[in-house]
Amino acid sequence: MSAYKVADATGLIKLDAMENPYSWTENIKTDWLETLRDCPLNRYPDPEARQLTATIKRLNQIPDQFDVLLGNGSDEIIQLLLMALPASACVLAPDPGFVMYKQLSLCLGLNYHGIPLLADSFDLDLPAMRSAIEKYQPAVIFLAYPNNPTGNLFCEASIRDIVKTAKGLVVIDEAYAPFADASFISSLGQYDNLLVMRTVSKLGLAGLRLGYVAGLPAIIEQLHKIRLPYNINSLTQITADFALSNKALFDQQTQQICAERSVVFNRLNALNGMTAYPSSANFILFKTPANRANDIFASIKQQGVLIKNLSTQGGLLADCLRVTIGKPEENTAFIAALTKSLGAP
Repeated sequence: MSAYKVADATGLIKLDAMENPYSWTENIKTDWLETLRDCPLNRYPDPEARQLTATIKRLNQIPDQFDVLLGNGSDEIIQLLLMALPASACVLAPDPGFVMYKQLSLCLGLNYHGIPLLADSFDLDLPAMRSAIEKYQPAVIFLAYPNNPTGNLFCEASIRDIVKTAKGLVVIDEAYAPFADASFISSLGQYDNLLVMRTVSKLGLAGLRLGYVAGLPAIIEQLHKIRLPYNINSLTQITADFALSNKALFDQQTQQICAERSVVFNRLNALNGMTAYPSSANFILFKTPANRANDIFASIKQQGVLIKNLSTQGGLLADCLRVTIGKPEENTAFIAALTKSLGAP
């Protein structure tokens, strides 16, 4: 195994980590700091984060009959789900997908199986998924919706087929839901084995490290047995509750990011030799001319822009790079750097 490494972005335009590039207005910052003034740092935080949980349930229209568990980022929730499994359990996810599904499964000694996506569309290979479910009987299946790193929404009918077919849990990871206008939260009541996981990181609160999962109380109760006490600190609880109560600000920023996504997508596809794939997230995966991804990535970085090089993973990601949608001026700098890189010998 290798550690999950984060590139140093010092001095660079940072377009590699799917972050919201926009900050808060000064008046909202002032109001936020005021809410922190009387934070009781000498006391342990609310272990159940009741006020924040209520806010999350209200804003996401999660019915009262379902419970919500909060995690230190969605990474912790993935870890909790996998820690709850016996050592012989199998875990299933599409490939390519979010790397932590595999990383954490292997760390815990579980049997992980990645099922390749369809090469032409990056969609689920439903026959292959059904066959793998029958063969491995996975205890947990992870489906990112939209998918990272490809950015597309899987076929809804295929997902529902998988949920119905699976005897174990199916976790729909909706980290990028704000940019997709698609969700399975309203379907929670239709399936006993369905969990929906989200994070506030992509929305614009990556520094808080807050994720959450919704599902039947009987399932959430088991995860609470493993969750460390006080896993959501007081500053995160207060800040997240305050921020989510200013939903209009994030809605505006999300609209800006989606508008810029269309601009970047069209400009990428206008470049000779580039193939940008449609995205429902806040990033775009694109393919470079054969065997040039590493050189193009290095050239773009040398020009002051950091994106993500996925070509080293091979398979469907061979020759692929991924760029996060930034501010207009950041996106313009990226396209200029890419254009110059393509002109290099």
